[in-house]
Amino acid sequence: MTGRMTLALPSKGRLREPSWALLEASGVSPQEPGERVLQAHCRNADIDLLFVRADDVPEYVQDGVVDCGITGLDLVLERECSVEVLLRLGFGTCSLQAAVSSEDAATCIEDLGGRRVATSHPRVAAKALTERGVAAEIVSVAGSVEIAPRLGLADAIIDLVSTGSTLRTNGLRSIGVLFESEAVLIGRVNSKDFEARRVLTTVLGSVINARANRYLLCNVAKDRLGEVTAVLPTVGSPTVMDLATPGVVAVHALVPAADIWSLLPKLEAAGASSIITLPVERLVP
Repeated sequence: MTGRMTLALPSKGRLREPSWALLEASGVSPQEPGERVLQAHCRNADIDLLFVRADDVPEYVQDGVVDCGITGLDLVLERECSVEVLLRLGFGTCSLQAAVSSEDAATCIEDLGGRRVATSHPRVAAKALTERGVAAEIVSVAGSVEIAPRLGLADAIIDLVSTGSTLRTNGLRSIGVLFESEAVLIGRVNSKDFEARRVLTTVLGSVINARANRYLLCNVAKDRLGEVTAVLPTVGSPTVMDLATPGVVAVHALVPAADIWSLLPKLEAAGASSIITLPVERLVP
């Protein structure tokens, strides 16, 4: 990179540890800060780290306090900041959902018309409802949104949901998803340091791509090679190499990690043997 880049990271919350793990997996090797340290440096990259609230990252990037930052996509849209989404990071996934009490008769988002809806994401919620033609009164709430219906503050809520357990614990049920969110890397609009951003997105992206894939190796008789390659969920052609044993080849392929569970028995049935899957550290398409 040319010069030093400043990268804002969440100082706490559910995005902090995954963000830290992504940097370490990318080989950046950030120095571990103490409890109250707000800044740190990377040992083997020209990157300075600034630890702030995830909510503040969009403004810091927009105002040029930092060059790039990691935060939630929902926060970027809620703050309505002028920033670029450079990379989706594949963690911190959640969805903005509308929910009502279990006894409520509502069954879909359109049933919220004319009702009071509590949320800590008033801008995103209002925009999503308007796009669906739903006219509801938005009640902005900070903190525990789930308690609003029980306290009589609202008839329904719109809140971020990861597993749905918090909704169930508070006697609520979802009636629809308005928006899907995840952690993203954002940068300043019209930034001049294109090379630094390109290197950062390439390195982080290589780790994210690798996490979604596995390197698969197996042996198969040449006369059954077509059966094996037919079940491989690969992009492009796998690598096929002759082995010392006549009539047997080794097949090497990159396959989606999510397909491994169903793929292995199919490969075995197709005649593959000595099947091995390995994690991938880097993958640049």
